[in-house]
Amino acid sequence: MSNLNIYFYVPNIIGYVRLLLLLLAWFCLRYPPWFITFYLSSFFLDFVDGAVARRLHQTSAFGAWLDVAIDNLGRGMLWCWLFRWGYFVSALEWCTFVCTHTAGWQWKSNYGQAPWLIKNVMADNFRSPIGMYAILSLNLLPLWFYFCHYGFYGSSIFLPMTVQYIGVAIFSAGRAVCSVVEGYCIWAHIQQMVSSEVSQKSTGLGEVQTTES
Repeated sequence: MSNLNIYFYVPNIIGYVRLLLLLLAWFCLRYPPWFITFYLSSFFLDFVDGAVARRLHQTSAFGAWLDVAIDNLGRGMLWCWLFRWGYFVSALEWCTFVCTHTAGWQWKSNYGQAPWLIKNVMADNFRSPIGMYAILSLNLLPLWFYFCHYGFYGSSIFLPMTVQYIGVAIFSAGRAVCSVVEGYCIWAHIQQMVSSEVSQKSTGLGEVQTTES
């Protein structure tokens, strides 16, 4: 099978469409009706590409990478647009992305010995109750902030302040759970790098000693 075939898997083509929709959303950030249309279209296609990949047996490491990269681009766009400190949230997500996908598309299998919270969030590919809550909060919190700032379809349609605050509180709690998981993934990756380097140097030293003796 050639690389070209993988690039043109149906779920990967859906990913390219999602990228185009995010680009259109970027140009429409100040125009809520258009932004919401493009952004939500890309968001909902995220659920479609996974189902299509499983249905057509077109899963791939590239597709898994592309899917998460697009998610990070969409959320990062919102965080950096809405808040001056939003860059740090986006940077945390990208650092986590680098650390987890270095291990390949089956990176979740590396956390069998993780603490209870981490394992339960990741259980069944994030389909556990706490996992779904965390992932939904991860994706919906920046979008909720956008709604609170610009309104749903322009400045004339705003939710009551009480509802806005409740939504922020609920999604922020879920995002905090994600931050704990992200921090653990980064720390586990650092530990793995250091341990691997120490092991390699120890092996090299042993070989030298054996040769000299």
